[in-house]
This record gives sequence, C-alpha cells and structure tokens, in this order.
Amino acid sequence: MYKLQHNKKLNIIEVTHSNTKTSAKIYLNDGASLQQLTLQGHEIIKDLSPLKYNTTYASSILFPFANRIKDGEYIFDGKTFNFNINEPANNNALHGLIFNKTFNIIETETEQNTAKIVLEYKEIEPFVGFPFTYNLQVEYIFTETRVSLQLKIKNTSNKAFPFTLGWHPYFSSKNLSESIIRFNSSRKIKLDKRNITTGTKTITENEFKISDKKLDDCWILNSDEVLFKTPTYSLKFSSTAKQNFLQLYTPPKANIMAIEPTTGVSDSFNNKIGLQILNPNKLYNITWTIDID
Repeated sequence: MYKLQHNKKLNIIEVTHSNTKTSAKIYLNDGASLQQLTLQGHEIIKDLSPLKYNTTYASSILFPFANRIKDGEYIFDGKTFNFNINEPANNNALHGLIFNKTFNIIETETEQNTAKIVLEYKEIEPFVGFPFTYNLQVEYIFTETRVSLQLKIKNTSNKAFPFTLGWHPYFSSKNLSESIIRFNSSRKIKLDKRNITTGTKTITENEFKISDKKLDDCWILNSDEVLFKTPTYSLKFSSTAKQNFLQLYTPPKANIMAIEPTTGVSDSFNNKIGLQILNPNKLYNITWTIDID
C-alpha cells in the first residue's frame, strides 16, 4: 500500500510503498519539484548536494518559458516586456517564474498500487514582465514502474499570453560514461556562447554513449520518446505534446545528467520556435511519463 506523509515543517511530501522499492520526495516550496525518486530500488533522482537548487533548478517545472530569454526581453502584442535577469553571467532570464513558488495540496489519493498527488499554484499578482494571471496545477501519479507528471495551465486573465513549458529533472547513473541516450531527431538547435538559439542544423546521430561529453544541447524531436539506458536500469520518457524538444545537460557533478523535455527552445518568446498562445479562460495540459525497465 502506498503511503503519503506531509512534512509540514519542511513542506515536503514523502511517498513510500510498503512492498515495492518505491519512494519519492516533492518539495512544495521549490515549485512542486520532484527532488528524490527511487523506482524498483534504483535511485533515479537524488539530492544534488553540495550543488544548490537555485543554480541547478533540479526537477523544476519551467513556466511560462523553458530555458532562456535573451536579455530577458521580448515583444508580445506590440508591447515590450522584461523578465528579471537571473543568469547574470550571460544576461539572460532563465527557466521562468514557477521554480521557486509554493504549491498547495489540492488532493491526495492512495491505493494498493497507485499514489496520486494534485498540487496547485495560483498567480493573482501579475509580474511586470509577464502581466497575466493563471492557475497551474500539477498532478503526480506513482506506480511501481512509472511516474507521470501532468500540468494543467489555465489563463485566468482577460488577455492571451505566450508560453512554453519544460521539466528539469536530473538522473543518476552508476556510470554515466557508459550510459546511452537514444531519441528520434533530424534537427539540432544551434546555440551561441550565451546558449541562445541562432538556428538549426541537420544531424544524423540519434543515439550516443555519453562517454566524457559535456552537454548543454537541444534537439527538435520527431517523436515523443527518449530512452536513457544506464548500466543498472533503462528509463523511457514520453510526452503528450504535439511538438517536443529535448535538452541535455551534464552538471559539474559526477554521474548525473539533466534530461529535460520541453515544448520550446531558448529564446522562444522571440524566435517563436515552439511558442504557443493561451487565450483567456482556456486550459492547456500536458503529461510527461517516465517508465523504468
């Protein structure tokens, strides 16, 4: 039977199962991020200490934009807006506005083989660089071999707004250099020194061993599936989005890699790649699923 425990002092939800080797921790004060995850006894997502959350954005939900906006500036509906610069070294706005927000518990449900947690953040005070209100609901569902993350975004303002979405989990491998990533893509995003999109290029390699690669790269996917094969487990991503992108990043910590599904690329608010518009009172939803083998 699944068990959920809310540590109110730390505002963390702990997920455990009495029989299967499954556990997880969701940090409500850090944007409802999934900071720890064990499936079938394999530690898939773990604490990145001594690296700090405000530099790694570990497992953060990325909204209203994924990745970066050059100089934090964009034009929408004929007006110029500016996000705060939180990547000062490159003068970019990074990873949206949700990663450090506190979510409230809306619903929890536990059964023998399933646990469900529904969390919500309501923006009622529009940010100057994104002057819109919205509700963002996060639903986690855990089973023995699967975790799904569903996002529901409702535009509660009286104007349409632009957006992209992303998720920023880091995955652990016993030996990252011997791990393999596989996906279906024919186009890779070209980035400048500030990691801002400058175009695309044709590629032929859709599978590679990580080896000693230092990655901070993005691909346009032809399908929604991504496979991460490690010496001890294999993990498959899938997405319900119509258009999918993949960001891979190797941080300064051994045997860890960020595998980030997104619906847009860096500077999407300006280059329009993957950019979507959500009209007033309309709802957008997406589900990302992780399966372990």
